[in-house]
Amino acid sequence: MLPDSEQPILFFDGLCNLCNHFVQVVIKHDKKARFRFSSLQSATGQAVQEYILKEQGSLPDSLVLLYRGRIYIKSAAALKTASLLGGVYSLLTAGYILPRTLRDAIYDVVARYRYKWFGKRDKCMVPTPELRARFLD
Repeated sequence: MLPDSEQPILFFDGLCNLCNHFVQVVIKHDKKARFRFSSLQSATGQAVQEYILKEQGSLPDSLVLLYRGRIYIKSAAALKTASLLGGVYSLLTAGYILPRTLRDAIYDVVARYRYKWFGKRDKCMVPTPELRARFLD
């Protein structure tokens, strides 16, 4: 079962420095504090991955957005997140003009080499007490 998704929930690779930086950018620019977060390594993240595996036959490994009953993965997750942030980030949605196969191919290359290029943590990020309420688990 998926968690309630009236608010956008961003699932990310908690060990990936690039993914953690992306979450920090979202937190900083989400002025209304609508986004909720969970690492893919958490119990909720694991349940979402199992659901996606059953529905789509493949596992996402770096970024998933759950919003209003829809699951966005790969480039669609990044672009939808940008559109929900609004402001200057909404300009990134111009990426929708590229065919999904091309967008996802680029995304896959970055995802494949993200640890090599940006590094990897030994453990998932621990949110500050002020941010703790925005993290599912």
